[in-house]
Amino acid sequence: MVESPSESALPQSWQKPKPLLRTLLDSPNPFVKAAELVTTRGLVTKTKARRILSLARELADHPGIDVLSITDNPGGHAMLAADTLGTDLIHRGQEVIIHIACKDWNRNALESRGWKLASEGFHNVLALSGDYPASGYRGAAAPVFDIDSVGLLRMYSDMNLGLGESHLGQTDLFLGCVVSNHKRYESEVIPQYLKLRKKIENGARFTINQIGYDARKDDELLRWMELNELRIPVLANVYVLTPRAAQVFNSGRIPGVVVTDEFLAWAKDRDRAFFLDLAAKQIAIARGNGFAGVYIGGHLQAEEYEQLFRTADSFAPDDWREFAKEIQFPLQDEFYFFERDPETGLSAVDRAPRKRGHATLRYRAGRKLHGLAFEPGAPLFGAGRAVYSAVERGPRPLGKSLHVLEQAIKVSMFSCRDCGDCSLPDIAYLCPESQCVKNQRNGPCGGTRDGKCEVGDKDCIWALAYDRLKFYGEEDAMLGEAAVIKDNSLRGTSAWANTFLGRDHHSKEASS
Repeated sequence: MVESPSESALPQSWQKPKPLLRTLLDSPNPFVKAAELVTTRGLVTKTKARRILSLARELADHPGIDVLSITDNPGGHAMLAADTLGTDLIHRGQEVIIHIACKDWNRNALESRGWKLASEGFHNVLALSGDYPASGYRGAAAPVFDIDSVGLLRMYSDMNLGLGESHLGQTDLFLGCVVSNHKRYESEVIPQYLKLRKKIENGARFTINQIGYDARKDDELLRWMELNELRIPVLANVYVLTPRAAQVFNSGRIPGVVVTDEFLAWAKDRDRAFFLDLAAKQIAIARGNGFAGVYIGGHLQAEEYEQLFRTADSFAPDDWREFAKEIQFPLQDEFYFFERDPETGLSAVDRAPRKRGHATLRYRAGRKLHGLAFEPGAPLFGAGRAVYSAVERGPRPLGKSLHVLEQAIKVSMFSCRDCGDCSLPDIAYLCPESQCVKNQRNGPCGGTRDGKCEVGDKDCIWALAYDRLKFYGEEDAMLGEAAVIKDNSLRGTSAWANTFLGRDHHSKEASS
């Protein structure tokens, strides 16, 4: 078992807890150092888990590390729960970020988990949709994805307000999110930025970007946020590679992580000192470029963190500008929101040109029908409400017949799965139930690669939706509505009836 306070000598940090992450990030010119701990399979008493716990305790005593961040079943595998390690660490005065991924929990379990963490003294949560399950006991596990990262942020923000029930008490969770900005196509990059905006609107108070080795794209993230007045701290992801890890990342086996062919060739056969020096340069770039801190990943020993920080501190104040020119390994034909500044190699003021979008005939037809009948205030909306109000009062077979007719149309046109709480108008008439393995209703997950879903060789529906909306000049308004949280009690009922009679999420958004 993990030693209790009475069973081991109290470290110095126990008497002097480290400052809260929110306090550090709210201070003038912060530069926070976070270290990621990847949990393992099995009991905490077994060898590998004990090594991770031993490292965690060493890092908790390290004055240069402000916060430890603990993963939740990474890579889609079952692992030791993050708070098993985290409980020991917070008792030592260490700030901890607990990852919560929606792939393994429904909304009731996520709500319960939020109360548990808050009751046990955890302050910080990183909200994630999560990697698609890759394994499970006696076969592949069924993914949950009841809500996504945006829905989780909304839920925990509401829990911080007490959920409107005074007897529950208010949690005080400091909420963070991830943004995957290293993407190849415009239809991937812009939806990631827009989803970040939606995460912030729903409660994210800090963000961490995904792994990539292109200083220009990281600079673009900060410039885009500044342009859109999104003022939350950003931690730059600094992953200390090995040649083997670089090959795995390059293969695309870790969703959302980018190591290009050019970078792989550049880093081939390099030693440990090279990769530590590279990470130190990334830290210098992050500090010089205005990031609020760094998020350090990779399998490091405790003494390597010290070496990393010492090297980063040894650089001259302006060295980061040359490092930023050196560490630019984009994907082939990668889209950038801003033009390149020829002097710095980073973002210029001017925006890059965009191509025109494409809208299919099926989408145009669906859009036109929605504008005529299903939008409140549309010419036929009142008639639809009157018809379905009468059907509700009439004989049951009539309602069933209309539902069969509805499904005959929607299954043939949109591969409808009869969820009863339709998101077709939210995603340019693409069904998340049948066409997205994670049922993402608030924007794309971070796992796409070259516009393709991380599971199976198919186009991401959010990239397709972006192109469709762009045809009408509406792409920048994408994801501008309230968080979509599906009501599962409506499954198997008429989505048309639920729209006209005010039972679906669109009606709940309008009345909230």
